[in-house]
Amino acid sequence: MAERRAFAQKISRTVAAEVRKQISGQYSGSPQLLKNLNIVGNISHHTTVPLTEAVDPVDLEDYLLTHPLAVDSGPLRDLVEFPPDDIEVVYSPRDCRTLVSAVPEESEMDPHVRDCIRSYTEDWAIVIRKYHKLGTGFNPNTLDKQKERQKGLPKQVFESDDAPDGNNYQDEQDDLKRRSMSIDDTPRGSWACSIFDLKNSLPDALLPNLLDRTPNEEIDRQNDEQRKSNRHKELFALHPSPDEEEPIERLSVPDVPKEHFGQRLLVKCLSLKFEIEIEPIFASLALYDVKEKKKISENFYFDLNSEQMKGLLRPHVPPAAITTLARSAIFSITYPSQDVFLVIKLEKVLQQGDIGECAEPYMIFKEADATKNKEKLEKLKSQADQFCQRLGKYRMPFAWTAIHLMNIVSSAGSLERDSTEVEISTGERKGSWSERRNSSIVGRRSLERTTSGDDACNLTSFRPATLTVTNFFKQEGDRLSDEDLYKFLADMRRPSSVLRRLRPITAQLKIDISPAPENPHYCLTPELLQVKLYPDSRVRPTREILEFPARDVYVPNTTYRNLLYIYPQSLNFANRQGSARNITVKVQFMYGEDPSNAMPVIFGKSSCSEFSKEAYTAVVYHNRSPDFHEEIKVKLPATLTDHHHLLFTFYHVSCQQKQNTPLETPVGYTWIPMLQNGRLKTGQFCLPVSLEKPPQAYSVLSPEVPLPGMKWVDNHKGVFNVEVVAVSSIHTQDPYLDKFFALVNALDEHMFPVRIGDMRIMENNLENELKSSISALNSSQLEPVVRFLHLLLDKLILLVVRPPVIAGQIVNLGQASFEAMASIINRLHKNLEGNHDQHGRNSLLASYIYYVFRLPNTYPNSPSPGPGGLGGSVHYATMARSAVRPASLNLNRSRSLSNSNPDISGTPTSPDDEVRSIISSKAMDRSCNRMSSHTETSSFLQTLTGRLPTKKLFHEELALQWVVCSGSVRESALQQAWFFFELMVKSMVHHLYFNDKLDAPRKTRFPERFMDDIAALVSTIASDIVSRFQKDTEMVERLNTSLAFFLNDLLSVMDRGFVFSLIKTCYKQVSSKLYSLPSPSVLVSLRLDFLRIICSHEHYVTLNLPCSLLTPPASPSPSVSSATSQSSGFSTNVQDQKIANMFELSVPFRQQHYLAGLVLTELAVILDPDAEGLFGLHKKVINMVHNLLSSHDSDPRYSDPQTKARVAMLYLPLIGIIMETVPQLYDFTETHNQRGRPICIAADDYESESGSMISQTVAMAIAGTSVPQLTRPGSFLLSSTSGRQHTTFSAESSRSLLICLLWVLKNADETVLQKWFTDLSVLQLNRLLDLLYLCVSCFEYKGKKVFERMNSLTFKKSKDMRAKLEEAILGSIGARQEMVRRSRGQLERSPSGSAFGSQENLRWRKDMTHWRQNTEKLDKSRAEIEHEALIDGNLATEANLIILDTLEIVVQTVSVTESKESILGGVLKVLLHSMACNQSAVYLQHCFATQRALVSKFPELLFEEETEQCADLCLRLLRHCSSSISTIRSHASASLYLLMRQNFEIGNNFARVKMQVTMSLSSLVGTSQNFNEEFLRRSLKTILTYAEEDLELRETTFPDQVQDLVFNLHMILSDTVKMKEHQEDPEMLIDLMYRIAKGYQTSPDLRLTWLQNMAGKHSERSNHAEAAQCLVHSAALVAEYLSMLEDRKYLPVGCVTFQAGMYEAVNEVYKVLIPIHEANRDAKKLSTIHGKLQEAFSKIVHQDGKRMFGTYFRVGFYGTKFGDLDEQEFVYKEPAITKLAEISHRLEGFYGERFGEDVVEVIKDSNPVDKCKLDPNKV
Repeated sequence: MAERRAFAQKISRTVAAEVRKQISGQYSGSPQLLKNLNIVGNISHHTTVPLTEAVDPVDLEDYLLTHPLAVDSGPLRDLVEFPPDDIEVVYSPRDCRTLVSAVPEESEMDPHVRDCIRSYTEDWAIVIRKYHKLGTGFNPNTLDKQKERQKGLPKQVFESDDAPDGNNYQDEQDDLKRRSMSIDDTPRGSWACSIFDLKNSLPDALLPNLLDRTPNEEIDRQNDEQRKSNRHKELFALHPSPDEEEPIERLSVPDVPKEHFGQRLLVKCLSLKFEIEIEPIFASLALYDVKEKKKISENFYFDLNSEQMKGLLRPHVPPAAITTLARSAIFSITYPSQDVFLVIKLEKVLQQGDIGECAEPYMIFKEADATKNKEKLEKLKSQADQFCQRLGKYRMPFAWTAIHLMNIVSSAGSLERDSTEVEISTGERKGSWSERRNSSIVGRRSLERTTSGDDACNLTSFRPATLTVTNFFKQEGDRLSDEDLYKFLADMRRPSSVLRRLRPITAQLKIDISPAPENPHYCLTPELLQVKLYPDSRVRPTREILEFPARDVYVPNTTYRNLLYIYPQSLNFANRQGSARNITVKVQFMYGEDPSNAMPVIFGKSSCSEFSKEAYTAVVYHNRSPDFHEEIKVKLPATLTDHHHLLFTFYHVSCQQKQNTPLETPVGYTWIPMLQNGRLKTGQFCLPVSLEKPPQAYSVLSPEVPLPGMKWVDNHKGVFNVEVVAVSSIHTQDPYLDKFFALVNALDEHMFPVRIGDMRIMENNLENELKSSISALNSSQLEPVVRFLHLLLDKLILLVVRPPVIAGQIVNLGQASFEAMASIINRLHKNLEGNHDQHGRNSLLASYIYYVFRLPNTYPNSPSPGPGGLGGSVHYATMARSAVRPASLNLNRSRSLSNSNPDISGTPTSPDDEVRSIISSKAMDRSCNRMSSHTETSSFLQTLTGRLPTKKLFHEELALQWVVCSGSVRESALQQAWFFFELMVKSMVHHLYFNDKLDAPRKTRFPERFMDDIAALVSTIASDIVSRFQKDTEMVERLNTSLAFFLNDLLSVMDRGFVFSLIKTCYKQVSSKLYSLPSPSVLVSLRLDFLRIICSHEHYVTLNLPCSLLTPPASPSPSVSSATSQSSGFSTNVQDQKIANMFELSVPFRQQHYLAGLVLTELAVILDPDAEGLFGLHKKVINMVHNLLSSHDSDPRYSDPQTKARVAMLYLPLIGIIMETVPQLYDFTETHNQRGRPICIAADDYESESGSMISQTVAMAIAGTSVPQLTRPGSFLLSSTSGRQHTTFSAESSRSLLICLLWVLKNADETVLQKWFTDLSVLQLNRLLDLLYLCVSCFEYKGKKVFERMNSLTFKKSKDMRAKLEEAILGSIGARQEMVRRSRGQLERSPSGSAFGSQENLRWRKDMTHWRQNTEKLDKSRAEIEHEALIDGNLATEANLIILDTLEIVVQTVSVTESKESILGGVLKVLLHSMACNQSAVYLQHCFATQRALVSKFPELLFEEETEQCADLCLRLLRHCSSSISTIRSHASASLYLLMRQNFEIGNNFARVKMQVTMSLSSLVGTSQNFNEEFLRRSLKTILTYAEEDLELRETTFPDQVQDLVFNLHMILSDTVKMKEHQEDPEMLIDLMYRIAKGYQTSPDLRLTWLQNMAGKHSERSNHAEAAQCLVHSAALVAEYLSMLEDRKYLPVGCVTFQAGMYEAVNEVYKVLIPIHEANRDAKKLSTIHGKLQEAFSKIVHQDGKRMFGTYFRVGFYGTKFGDLDEQEFVYKEPAITKLAEISHRLEGFYGERFGEDVVEVIKDSNPVDKCKLDPNKV
């Protein structure tokens, strides 16, 4: 096997030295560079670019023009060019919650209101990348999509899943056997009997045409056809994606901007009953936050009066509007906390007497005594009736109560209690303040309660509760203010509440509280608009109650809302002369001074009209300085004038009916003008009150102004306190914003002078004012900035695009606006931390760009009927609805665009050049700007519109401003680069769309200067990343991803070659920095993120030009696949050159497949074992490749095989790269513990290199000579001193890499692969085979039982758990398994021990699948485990079929070229390895077919060269002959029969196969636990049947020899039955094996087999000395046998003897062997032997005096139950230092299990035993 090779070696380093010289000259010898340089073999001498540098990209647009595709349509067409509908601009109508949208009723509106309304109603302008979802950012490998793709998978049949567990099966089998065979005492059953059994058993189905002589090509074709049918198309659908955190390239679509709601609570008021019912009672509900001392909702008014009671008020109340009849309300709470109370206030009709008197009857009468107090009640009723008649329109305060909201919610969460006692009991009375739980509790959602502050309050999921409030507190007349209320509420939470001492009013109020449903029906907004799904207007509605959030809420306005709340607080008439005691305040909203000018805009309360013109406050009886607790809600008109004002009129109400006293007497007046200097007037007021009606024209002045001749209460002091609060999406209530909007609107309307605040701004001063107002935006409050964010940004953008003309001059505001935007965006970023996505993009801003932003139109006052753009937009209403543009539009459009084109419009272009020169001379004057010198005199047009007909393109202006900015502005723009990038891209798309350029050739879409700006921008940002990545890590990460997303976007709209050159720029910056860095990994990691985002483009494949054929480089340079040019003289013609280029990262490959080239280069550079410091990035780079491939795999566009092959072509170099990494891959064939330190390294595996510091391979490579060829043992071992163990990849990374490899092999074009294989050297092909060998182990089916076991282990799914599971799968569990594995390792490594070593591996696997924990299954349902096993089974099958396909291609390569036969051994090895693993029936059929074809093509391969493989093959075939699955059996027996037949045809006897098969069977029987004779017997019968039907060989001795063999095998089978009985008793088992072996003295091969089985059993139990004796005995037999045959083959001795500690014996054994090897001149074997001798002797020296040998015990058996063991005595050998007690305990336990605890007795002395004295029933 001399051509095999080591893996520590690079493919070849011949030119390494030259390259190093050359480079070190260039870069003054930076060590890092040298490391990364030489990745894939030689680099040809011409036009080379090292992998660490990016190559120049292809000019994609040119390339597509010059290489038109031959195909016109079909799937390949789509690979060539982006689809025509790639990008769409869509205007989608925004969803409106309400049936009619909220807009003001007035038709005439001022510009600001109009802008606001437009901003709240216009359609969303969305740019859609139609195929975006196909990019990797939306990777299909999410679980649901995986499940979707996994539908309809066939269930693969695995023997390991069917194998039964446990003993019951064993016993059944034993009974069967006892019936089926008579067993004599001799080791052999009677011949006749057993043959009779065999003749009578049934064969499996025979394979048709097996014995025909079909030509090999035909067989190959048939096999190929069968293999390729019914294959699973998508490999990655079967492979779980590597678990990453959110993949970096995923950009979520921002949420649609919508109205803000907190957590919503539905409160239903069911009933209110007092002990007596004499008059109507009115109620209101509101939420209060005690801690913030704030009312956090508006009032909800309801009344639960009976019709009879309502009737009392008929004369005073107009008919009730249905909107006022609501009894349920939805409250919204943004900041739920423990401090929120639901406060209920009650009022009644005004009557004579203070509150205490009026409440008295409610406290003393009980409902039960109604009959007793009948007269009194009648009297009360008639009194009430009178008051209602007379004072029906006035109210008085009556009672109140409060509910601690969180108590309800949290107790509603708990299921144990049925009624909750809330801690506000008032006194000792029973049920006084209980909130009783109704039994009808709906839903059983529990609330997760935590203890800390606000987190504890979750209102979205608690069980609905029905409360019954039984106590109300009488309202104290002097305690009406909110201050008092907060005191009471705080007090209620204390256990010793003052309120408990108060006498309550007993009543019953029933309320339901529940989480609000998602979309409740019959809902009204706070403005009384119907919310969607309002099926019937006659149904009693639910009211949405407006929230006044406890703290600021940062959400942009999206709906029109314009409400005013007026809170009269207190009045002080103590110093007013005259009678004024029962005081009420009438509030009116006036639009003029005439009394008739009151507007009907005051919302009604309950059971009244919807709107009214006036509202009255409640009266406190006989109080000259009353407090009020009213809330008056007003609907503000959209446009306010100076005449709008609030008018307050104070009345004295006379409660008693006296002669000629009027009902109400006016006792004072005051007012509040609504506008002050154009701004809405709100806040706290303390107003003076006038005694007489105010004079004319009072409304424009404030009452604080002392008007001449007016009389005031208390000398014009402030006596009336009132608060006015606005909730408006029109009025910003922020002076800075107001000023900015006012100025911009003034410009738009062109109205001067502008009045702002106290200033009049003249036109000549406007420019400065405007600029200062823009920079003053920084001082505004954040909350209004966010609320008006959309409008604010729109206006700033408008100023950039349409510079205003002020006093005939164009004023350039680009820079000012850019700075303002940057600072606003940074404020949002810093203050709204919770709103960012993973890339640090603030969601409010992202939504603005995605939905709201659009290009402003050219004309300010364009007649746009529809929802226009900023100030009217180019597209008209019709366009918003249809994607097709109506013809009529073009007229308008051409008019408006003709002068927007900078070349057509009459503006000179010279300033640009000027600007250029200024910029390029580095004197970057910040104010310089393209527009700076456009100061033409104004023409008629300008005076008309106030604007020059110049229109700047926003993206161009933005790029320019960004490039020229510096200092802090530049810094803040960089901080939020993503925002400006995304704005720019959307602007570019809109521009193309409006100018019909979306189909224009990409090279002509944008002007040169814009491209230059972009290039400058990208370059400077890249250098920022490179220079600052250590200091500002977080910022640079954001910047890096923003830049990548920007370039990704540009690929969709710009010249793609240009974008590639930008990518190259970035790469250049990074690589030049890398040379100087000590540890490059952070920067490389950034570059990986950058690349990964760019490659997530949905047309990534198209961008790589998958259909282009690589043009060969200028001269036929030696190809990069180094070894090809040296080892094989093939690659001379251009054709091969192309093939080589396709499989390597050659310059042509990297240029043409630009992005794929970058991806694979990163992979190669990072995985290079010499790349220092990049180890941590392995997982990251592998995931990138895995992610790309898996998304191609599931992409519907590439489902066609031909197309997929094109895609796979982009990844052909991956095969070479992975071949390079073989030594670093995780070794799936080994255990964890042996990684990197093999137990015994056979010295023949490779020369020891321990002496030198530099590994020999490396030294040779540097010297430029080839390296001595090293072979590779059965399991992956790295050279003991390669010193690189630490760079082994993790199992997960290796698995990802291998699945990628298989994907490429599966989908690549076979002819291309074959051509390339032809070019590869034997060395490289062997490496490829090693990879495939590893793949077999890696994707082996784990078995259902392992999944169940894993499931039972998953308690915590943490990382260490994952490691453990991996171990469970790979099986390093427990010491026993470790032992088995170790012995397997030894046997496999003995020079040809595989014949009986490998089945250990089977045996071990079986154990693995059978061991399972019987804990209860935790996480996964049965079905999920089934599903996992189904997927795993399909993956194993598909992976192995791909490996088989590849092996077939390799074999074909050999057949075609008729050279390189030496690699066939490797092919066979992979085949055998796959047979040894756990495989599905489907795979095994194809595998056996391939194996039969291989043997028939190269028969001498097995019988002369690969003799060990022959032994292995026999074992595998026999193993499968005893399979429980009939198809596997029939294929295996067919293969076995053909093997014998072929061996016979070569030399007229098939002694080799005969011997191997016999030995294999015995070893199989001896070691396999769940081995089934029944099945094997059927296979033997099948083989007999073939022999009988084989006409060709009927005349030869062949049939007889076959029959002989079969009978012999059958004998061995019969013996195993006996062994089954002793399965559990190792000593007895070995004794029986010894007897069986002795019985086979006439048949040396069988005797050998049994000796070897014994050796196997011994070494399994660590009895190494005994094992060695068996092996030595067998060696002696062999020697004897060989001398008879004169055929100097030998069987070696395993190296087992080492561990027995008897090192002296080793020497004796080898003395016999050395002469044989000397005779054969087998130097390699001799070196091994001497190596082992040296080891043995050195161990003797080391362990002198420390060795421990075994301990021996005498054990006798007495008792008839023992059968033939009765009265036998044995010597037991136990491990060193075993105590007597231990062995006695072990045996007692063992036989106790067998016969029953009570029957077994241990005789505890050493005297001879007297049998007569023993109990005959015991043992």
